Amino acid sequence: MLLDKIREVEGVFGELDAAIASFQTRTSLHCGWGCGKCCFKPDIEATPLEFLPFAHHLYNEGTAYDWYEKLKHTNSAHCLILNPIQGGAGMCSQYAYRGLICRLFGYSARTNKYGQRELVTCQIIKTEQKENFELAEKQISEGEPVPVMNQFYMRLHAIDPVLAQEYLPINEAIKRAIEVILHYYAYRE
Repeated sequence: MLLDKIREVEGVFGELDAAIASFQTRTSLHCGWGCGKCCFKPDIEATPLEFLPFAHHLYNEGTAYDWYEKLKHTNSAHCLILNPIQGGAGMCSQYAYRGLICRLFGYSARTNKYGQRELVTCQIIKTEQKENFELAEKQISEGEPVPVMNQFYMRLHAIDPVLAQEYLPINEAIKRAIEVILHYYAYRE
């Protein structure tokens, strides 16, 4: 059932957020206040499954149709959730509902072809927090726990293989998630 899938995605995100918070505490790595530069990358892709919780939230709020129309008529490559004039720690206007890549980037690792874990983070963190970055890399190489990207993608894949394998530009992924939610409720009203 779709609502179960939404809860499962939220559960994976909750575990990931806790693992990232723990990793940040141990390494002192953090995003700069109001940075959000990674959000301006125009070719960010995501899966519709990542945005089912957001689409469901929009439906419950009564704004799913408005968002769908906005997404349908945009030609922007940048995520429409992004709000560059928003004050605060980041620029995501729907931080609680951000996608998996938005959660993972900066504070997770990928496994290289030699089976070693490598921290995936931005150049800003690598240069402006050089000591913490180097310490984090050392800790990871020594087995320090770190969220691993492919493990979390595989967990989403286990929830819904179809919606988790369709990588789309981020706005298309959000739009597709809203379509799934609207379709689901269209037959229940």
